[in-house]
Parts: sequence; C-alpha cells; structure tokens
Amino acid sequence: MHTLSFLNLAFPGIPTHVTYTWLVMLFLIVLSFLATRRLNINPGPIQNIMEVIIDAFHKLLMDTMGPEGKRFFPLIATIGLFILVSNVMGLIPGFESPTANLNTNLTMALVVFFLTHIVGVKVQGIKYLKQFVGPNPWLAPLMIPIELVGHIARPVSLTFRLFGNIEGGHIVLAVIVLLVPLLVPLPILVLKLLICFIQTLVFMLLSMMYIAGAMEEHH
Repeated sequence: MHTLSFLNLAFPGIPTHVTYTWLVMLFLIVLSFLATRRLNINPGPIQNIMEVIIDAFHKLLMDTMGPEGKRFFPLIATIGLFILVSNVMGLIPGFESPTANLNTNLTMALVVFFLTHIVGVKVQGIKYLKQFVGPNPWLAPLMIPIELVGHIARPVSLTFRLFGNIEGGHIVLAVIVLLVPLLVPLPILVLKLLICFIQTLVFMLLSMMYIAGAMEEHH
C-alpha cells in the first residue's frame, strides 16, 4: 500500500522505490562519514551505535561462514545495513520502504545469486558443476532440471520473502490505523519493528549460507 510522499512530488518522473533507495544510500553514506571521521577509543554516540551493529554483523558472519567468509563481509554488511534502514524507514509516516518493492529485492537477490556461482567456480573450478549432474552421469537428465529449479528458486525466495513480510506488514498496519487510530496499533507497530530486524537477519543468513555452500565441495 503506497502513499503520496514528498519524494513523489520532488521527483515525479522517477519510480518511488528508486528515490527512496537513493535516500537510504545517502543516509548510510552520511552516517558512515559521521561515524568514522573522528575515530576514538572512547567513541561518541554515532560511532558507538555503528560499532555495535558492525560487530554484531561480523559475529554473525563468523558463526555462519567461518574465517573464509571475512572477504564477503563488506557485501553482507552493506546488504544488512541497507535492508535494515529500508525496512525501518517504512514505519515513518510519509516514507516508504524500498524493500517493499520487488525490483529492489530482486536486485539484491541476483547479486547474491551470481556471486554464489562465481565463487563456487572460482574455488572449486569445473568440479563445482558436478553438483548439477548428480552422483552418477546417467542421472544427469533428471538431476540437471531439479538442480536448476532449486538454484533459480533461491533468488525468487529471497525476493518474495522480504517483499511479502515488509509490504504485508505495512498494509496490516495501515488498515489497523484506519480502523482503530488510537493506542491499539502500538503493539502492531512493535511487532512490525521486530519483523524489520528479523527479515534483515534472514536475508543475510540465507545469503551467507548460499555463498558458504558454494565454497564447499559437494559429494
């Protein structure tokens, strides 16, 4: 459920999800600059908040992928920050979530999808393609379509899971606010905020698992 916002009026010829994506990018750039311009052992409020978030993302990556996943931390952390800010932005009146649009989510999902297979081929070489054939060559006509469908389903799942939870939450919240505009929507708002964090972690976890799985040799 989309509402008319100031960005619709400021950029009438540009899709709303694109302008809000730019807004999230600008916010993260400014936040990163403010957090890192004066690094200190005794951090200020912004640096302290960013350190907590980045440390949590780093711990999650190490627990999921191990030391080999460190090289993917910039990508995973960037995706996590972008999704988190985008999700929460939709809770502010007059704003919309870029992640409540299929195009935004599909773009991130395709980045993870292509990177997964690029990393798989780079780490394992031609052996990476054996997983599509199966344990025996005579099973190839059966296994190849199954494996292809399974891998194509990954970006589709990432896209629709994030879209459905964020857009669906906005619709439910908007309907409840219209029907009962006083204190009743507050618990729904808290639940929606929780969903914003959970869906960020789900997208990150699945992305890390796909990449880590591509680096492992399949038997």
